[in-house]
Amino acid sequence: MATTQQVSTKQEILEYLLKHSQATALDLASALEVTPQAIRRHLKDLEAEELVVYSNTTQAGMGRPQHVYQLSRQGRERINKTTSDRHGDFAVSLLDTIAETVGHDQFKTILQKQWERKAQEYRDRVGNGALRERVANLVELRKAEGFMAEYHPVDSPNESEDERFIFMEHNCAISNVAESFPSVCGHELEMFAAVLPDCLVERTHWLINGEHRCGYLVRSRKQASHT
Repeated sequence: MATTQQVSTKQEILEYLLKHSQATALDLASALEVTPQAIRRHLKDLEAEELVVYSNTTQAGMGRPQHVYQLSRQGRERINKTTSDRHGDFAVSLLDTIAETVGHDQFKTILQKQWERKAQEYRDRVGNGALRERVANLVELRKAEGFMAEYHPVDSPNESEDERFIFMEHNCAISNVAESFPSVCGHELEMFAAVLPDCLVERTHWLINGEHRCGYLVRSRKQASHT
């Protein structure tokens, strides 16, 4: 029982660092409701496994300096492997075979049709409610597919303008496919735009570029026309 709890806490630490980029032991203790002593033990274990690193320190009032922890490359890969499609290797192999069989142009057409079909499926399930409701539904759909997705509202420069949101994914559930076929990321952006046809969807962050998440700014086309 204790071992299972330890594994769960370590996983929560890794996921917290994935979402927030960095944190001290005190930050983690407060967020996960675990004692600082226990958090430090877990961090020591994770550091020994080369899943976390600390690069600098911060002073916490009059107390001792606090290490600031981040995921190592291995830690990020561990999270992606844990949350990604378990059949990713097979998917990459299958796509390689299709590309070799039908040729480059036909392969592009097949990928395009697949993403159009996915966009229609999402659009049917996201519904036609208010923008916040649709973005929330899209986040839940992505979570169900293994993405660590979330969204939050962004303040508009003009109170009379419509709401706008940042939609984020802290991992890539199709990372194996994206690494071998980067064009799928472009299709994914097109898909989100098709799911929210009355909105302008812009990429703000990109895992492939070495950033900590994929992020998208979602705003209505009416609002976008004023900026």
